[in-house]
Amino acid sequence: MTAKFSISKTVILLLLAAGVVLILYPLSWMLASSFKSYDEIFGSVWGLPSKWLFSNYATAWSKGVANYFVNSGIVTISTIAGVVLIASLCAFGLSRYSFKFDRAALLFVMGGMMLNPQVCLVPLYILLQQTHLHNTLLALILPYIAFRLPLIVLLIRSYFLGVSKEIEESAKIDGCSAFQIYWRIFMPMSTPIILTSTILIAYYAWNEFLFAIIFIDSEKYKTIPAGLMSFKDALSTDWGVLLAGLVMSALPLILLFIFMQKYFIRGIAAGSVKG
Repeated sequence: MTAKFSISKTVILLLLAAGVVLILYPLSWMLASSFKSYDEIFGSVWGLPSKWLFSNYATAWSKGVANYFVNSGIVTISTIAGVVLIASLCAFGLSRYSFKFDRAALLFVMGGMMLNPQVCLVPLYILLQQTHLHNTLLALILPYIAFRLPLIVLLIRSYFLGVSKEIEESAKIDGCSAFQIYWRIFMPMSTPIILTSTILIAYYAWNEFLFAIIFIDSEKYKTIPAGLMSFKDALSTDWGVLLAGLVMSALPLILLFIFMQKYFIRGIAAGSVKG
């Protein structure tokens, strides 16, 4: 029994180690190559830089990454705020109130998860043109909010279902309105799932590429994924500068996940589907 357990444990550890290598290798290669010159990237693919070119980061920043960072930050923060606010209000209603079409409303929300954003590309483009939102940051923020809502509503609703009804009833006896119960009780108690939702939304909004290159034409409003495309020329590309831009674009999400991983795991576990 002990031998079998030891073998299975060893296999699991080997699989986990392989997963770590598969994840860390491309990241470490990208980080090391971002300090190399063009010739050294191709001449010494797996070696460390002979001369660490920190100027690649300064060049990338001055070539537009600073502006792309600001735009991505505005889009991501606005998307997070919009999705969390709307989704939590919707989840509160779906989890604490019974009404005639409550099941139909829940199915409607779940149906939104089956809608592929790429399928809506043409009608969305026409709609944004007609409403004069094309080539503005709202052209990204509003669709991002719409396509993230179904998943986040279900996650937060599942978490809200686990909140004791006695707490809600005690708040009503103390004279709290429905909104006060939502804002002062449910939201503070739901920090893990809110932070989990924040990570999921940020990952999507920060990295989304297709909408960013189609709905935005002006260099002024480009986000990081679309903006870095301008670093790649048809004839020659300064790969060191491009990789430096990629490192800077990945860093915020890596740091966000590192600092919030405890809450992310707790939120996913607590927000598993109920009801």
